[in-house]
Amino acid sequence: MTARSDNEQWHGARMDFSKSMSYGDYLALDSILTAQHPLSPAHDEMLFIVQHQASELWMKLMLHELHAVRASVRQGAVAPACKMLARVARIMDQLVHAWDVLATMTPPEYTALRPYLGASSGFQSFQYREIEFILGNKNAAMLAVHASVPDRHARLEEELNAPSLYDEAVHLLARSGFSIAPQRLDGRWSRPTEADSSVQAAWLEVYREPSRHWALYELAEKLVDLETAFRLWRFRHVNTVERIIGFKAGTGGTAGASYLRKMLDTVLFPELFALRTQL
Repeated sequence: MTARSDNEQWHGARMDFSKSMSYGDYLALDSILTAQHPLSPAHDEMLFIVQHQASELWMKLMLHELHAVRASVRQGAVAPACKMLARVARIMDQLVHAWDVLATMTPPEYTALRPYLGASSGFQSFQYREIEFILGNKNAAMLAVHASVPDRHARLEEELNAPSLYDEAVHLLARSGFSIAPQRLDGRWSRPTEADSSVQAAWLEVYREPSRHWALYELAEKLVDLETAFRLWRFRHVNTVERIIGFKAGTGGTAGASYLRKMLDTVLFPELFALRTQL
């Protein structure tokens, strides 16, 4: 048997893809694997590029899931929403561990490539900003960063003015018979989420009788899981920044690690954490 015919019969695997779609074709690997263009002579720049590109791909999937979660909650389909929320939390786990790889870069190694980054910064990630907006951390000032790219600016402006995932969960509480203050349901969605006593009272009732309100109880716990994972992601980010650049200013003009530490104080779903003191 010739080498060629042996290969063609290897465990029944198909070998000729000259006229059909291959693995690489389906995943567009030619585009993905040629999208890394280091600007410096530094060996470690490839790590820096791949880590951030991979993170953006995970964020793309996260947004795909979060938009579907919000639509499901709006329709009252809590079970599929919970399934997708669990997936989002696991995506965030992947993003947390991505910082472990970047943390292998030492300060001198980063210093060698930093001049080539210009003013580019993760602060400018429109996908990260959209994730924050859909989770309720709204800030209209952040739109200015994307003014030079009209389609991204429009996408973020639309998200800024849309109900967040948590807003939809609060509306679901109201539709389920809980008394929610009218001002919490008034449709002014561009503001960041603020704690509301009527929302906390509703969630507290859910937690005190979980068997009676099981779907809402499960949704609440998935939201807590999500925020916990998000906090870990942000904490690991600031830890890595401190390890590599200390307290230098960020390339995008922020205060660097000190700015990121302030972001750790943001609470996405305040009532779900506050009510635990009362249980």
